Amino acid sequence: MKKTIAYLALAGVTGLALANAATYPAVGEKTLQVGGQIEARVHGLTEKSVLAGGISHRIYEGGDAQKPTLVLLHGYSADKDVWPRFAAHLVKDFHIVIPDMAGHGETGFHKDWTYDIPSQAARIVALMDEMGVDKFHVAGNSMGGFITATLAANYPGRVMSATAIDPAGVMPPVASKMDKMIAAGQNPFEVQDRAQFDAFYAMTMAKPPYMPKFVLDGLAKTYQDRREELAVIYQGFHRKDMLDNRLADIKVPFFLIWGKKDELLDVSSVSVWQAGVPGIKVHVFEELGHMPMVEAPKATADVVGGFLKSI
Repeated sequence: MKKTIAYLALAGVTGLALANAATYPAVGEKTLQVGGQIEARVHGLTEKSVLAGGISHRIYEGGDAQKPTLVLLHGYSADKDVWPRFAAHLVKDFHIVIPDMAGHGETGFHKDWTYDIPSQAARIVALMDEMGVDKFHVAGNSMGGFITATLAANYPGRVMSATAIDPAGVMPPVASKMDKMIAAGQNPFEVQDRAQFDAFYAMTMAKPPYMPKFVLDGLAKTYQDRREELAVIYQGFHRKDMLDNRLADIKVPFFLIWGKKDELLDVSSVSVWQAGVPGIKVHVFEELGHMPMVEAPKATADVVGGFLKSI
């Protein structure tokens, strides 16, 4: 953690020196981007672009390409930078691929792209085709977990195993805090001011890692600037192509991880996945929230690594 903060501080100083005309939040945005890139490199990941399915995907890649491939998929509104600390604990044993998915991060947004889950899953397969990867393990968080499970159901010949971390994709027996807000007409992801961002950010993790205030200011600005784009993406996948009636189609080894304190997707969903997916394995982190791989990267990587070794 201290090393990460040092890199963020270095990136912040560089950003301040280069951005005399920039606003304070804009410096935070740049620091977040550059800090993420530096941290990825420290953890053995390199950044590149891969054209697949008509989209130039920006990805992190690391590890030995001759070893089994593990694809890591971020959630809605996030990007590939949520994964490097987690990936650092697995990069020696796997060929790691972490894409910015369509509409997110440096892959970017286009109003004519489709953002439904089957389309997103098909893009991952196209990306693997372009990279010359036949079979792969996949792990995803939230929307990325929904895509992970869809990949497992739709492409059993390609997916070696699937790990879903606090995934969307089924109807929860108990409404989460986010579900109640959406039912009242407010999507917490569509941030309009700093106060709304603070409330939203508090919902995403029970134990968020340290982040300097000016970087959080930059992240808040990013969410406000992307509000309309995020609304389009949300409409593309929310409560569509749900898996409640398709869980039995998942035949590959499947690992479900949940943070019990998740306020975005309620932990009661675990029972739905358990009832539907044959042979499912489950691990619940009692003290974590919606993003265990960010809140406790080593602990989460350890249980995922244990699952992957078991198969």
